[in-house]
Amino acid sequence: MIGLIGGTGLGEALFGENAGREVNIDTPYGHPSSSVRVINWHGLDIALLARHGEGHVYNPTQVPYRANVYALKALGVTHILASGAVGSLREHIHPRQLVIVDQIIDKTTRRPSTFFEGLAVHVEMAEPYCQRLRHLLLSVASKSATKVHERGTYVCMEGPAFSTMAESNMHRAWGGDVIGMTTMPEAKLAREAEICYAAIALPTDYDCWKPHDPDLTRQALLDEIIGHLKAATGNAVALMKAAIEAIAANRSLLEAPCTCRTSLDLAVWSARNKITPETARHYSVLLRRYLSRK
Repeated sequence: MIGLIGGTGLGEALFGENAGREVNIDTPYGHPSSSVRVINWHGLDIALLARHGEGHVYNPTQVPYRANVYALKALGVTHILASGAVGSLREHIHPRQLVIVDQIIDKTTRRPSTFFEGLAVHVEMAEPYCQRLRHLLLSVASKSATKVHERGTYVCMEGPAFSTMAESNMHRAWGGDVIGMTTMPEAKLAREAEICYAAIALPTDYDCWKPHDPDLTRQALLDEIIGHLKAATGNAVALMKAAIEAIAANRSLLEAPCTCRTSLDLAVWSARNKITPETARHYSVLLRRYLSRK
């Protein structure tokens, strides 16, 4: 099953009025941001989740990331395509273009970043985004009406306020290409849940390192950014749709072995005989494959 995490209207933009079924899932980490809408499209089951809730009610720090990823895992999701707005830190990455990010710098400080409490679990994050899913998105990049950058480093800040100019220049000096507030801890949690995860970054403007047009009023600037967001969203929808169509035509694109799907093999450092039955039940959705091994 494919999971899509994005804005409230992502499902309608992708699949029109295909209603599907609404699934409400309670998790050990509370309720997800929204109900999960499951539709069948071209023979594929697709689970849609609005990251910020219906009507965009959660700011990035308040998003229940653990509940969101756990709910998708419980439904049987094996691959997640995520999207989110970002600011560009590079002159050559223009608003309305897309970036298939490949690296991340995590600056978040107030969000639980692991499912596991009472267990020592250390997943590898050298490549934080699934390489197979990234390559799939890049293979259909020509379906988008804009330039698709094949790599980029995403700086994930806590927010909800935007950067100062000094911070923006620091992020550029660090090697950041775009800056946003949402793919962490989402990517870490997906890795702990053994779900392949890739993200499409949607530049809406240049971050404040680049001065804005002084002739634009604040309202005109906001209107311009919203216009860029709508255009970038349309471009991302076209890319996601092309990727899903490619998967529907060739299921082997998802069936090939991937290290994301076995990320717990060497990650659980707690002694097996110290994992109590209660702990095993609590984490059964996440540890089922690991605990079933001899």
